[in-house]
Amino acid sequence: MSLRIIETDADVAADAEALCALCPRMALAYAETGALPLRRKPDGFAELLSAIVSQQVSVASARAIWARMEEAGLTAPAPILIAGEDGLRAAGLSRQKIRYAQELARADIDYRALRAAPDAEVLETLTAVPGIGTWTAEIYAMFSLGRADVFAHGDLALQEAARVLYDLPERPNERAMRAMAADWSPYRSVAARLLWAYYRVVKQREGIR
Repeated sequence: MSLRIIETDADVAADAEALCALCPRMALAYAETGALPLRRKPDGFAELLSAIVSQQVSVASARAIWARMEEAGLTAPAPILIAGEDGLRAAGLSRQKIRYAQELARADIDYRALRAAPDAEVLETLTAVPGIGTWTAEIYAMFSLGRADVFAHGDLALQEAARVLYDLPERPNERAMRAMAADWSPYRSVAARLLWAYYRVVKQREGIR
């Protein structure tokens, strides 16, 4: 089965129209959000390392640390391993993130092969690395690989947007969100984009950077 990849704004728009035809509630949300962002990002080691750096810190702190790492050339596996704990600490990484960065550098992931791997294999490969959870793997699959039918089920902003849009008594947990999202297949990645955009409309703040 060939992979469906979201490459352009036109791909996003086409999937949004198909999703809205599938679900009237999504059509209501789309009428409020307007055109959805593409959000495509590069793939590879540096993108995952940046995601690790961003965990549990403010956006401003993450940008500052990442800028120091870029300046020090610490964005590829070999320099990470050569730098050692002292070099990574000097760039601003915590003890835990130093370990995660080193684990990612040693994982020897074939990023080119991931581009053609099934969604489940992508998620399994990435989450096998300490420091990369399901959410990070799903975001990588969606935005770095452009997968069209992946959803971040544990994302709180998506859960809250779904609660408001579907008039639910409480915010759906990850399991409930997984069941809901199944109905949006094969357009789940654009469903996520739409719910993030809807979250911004109803909450007046961003749900994802």
